Amino acid sequence: MRLFLLAILALTLAACASGPKRPTTADAALTVDPIALGASAAETENLSYRIGEGDTLKVSVFQVPDLSFDSIVVDTAGNLQLPLIGSVRAAGLTPVEITSEVERLLAQRYLRDPQVSITVVEAVSQKVTVDGAVTRPGVYELSGRTTLLQAVAMASGPVKEADLRSVAVFRTVGDRRMVAVFDLAAIRNGQAEDPAILGEDVVIVDTSRLNAAMREVVALLPGLAVFAYI
Repeated sequence: MRLFLLAILALTLAACASGPKRPTTADAALTVDPIALGASAAETENLSYRIGEGDTLKVSVFQVPDLSFDSIVVDTAGNLQLPLIGSVRAAGLTPVEITSEVERLLAQRYLRDPQVSITVVEAVSQKVTVDGAVTRPGVYELSGRTTLLQAVAMASGPVKEADLRSVAVFRTVGDRRMVAVFDLAAIRNGQAEDPAILGEDVVIVDTSRLNAAMREVVALLPGLAVFAYI
């Protein structure tokens, strides 16, 4: 697990080094509006997320309630079982791709210009890495909406010596790496918002456990709970 984390950090630093040189001052991290980030991350997730076995989808066919489902699960073979068109491959496709495929199949024999919308309701195949000063570091599956507190709880919580005021969340949006630091103690006490964790996030409790280069990057962040590009 430690090797996995070090590999992630090494890739992050390599990406930073390969781009345009930035001065080692406070402008090395570009501040991002957390509200705008949440919207863009959700949009990116919908466009790029690959559906997996066990995921729950919502299927809506405009003006055809018999073909619409608020909840339908991708079976163990990676398929959706739908009326009229039968088994449709879903695993490995994005929501946009499976939507286009279902529209194509319905248009072949059953509907004229079908309008289909397929979204992921529960993505059990997404994972989060939790490391640092936690009881059980590891990679955990996300089931539905998961917050930072819940992600840390998956790792059986922080150890006694953990500094809960510095919990880093690394995230990739599009092809860009981002990081934010959160005060887990304040979140626990209801003094700060508990942020949502997305698939493939890396959570590190107690940023003192980062290597020196990454601690330097985190130190340049403009404040708590604000994501910045690195």
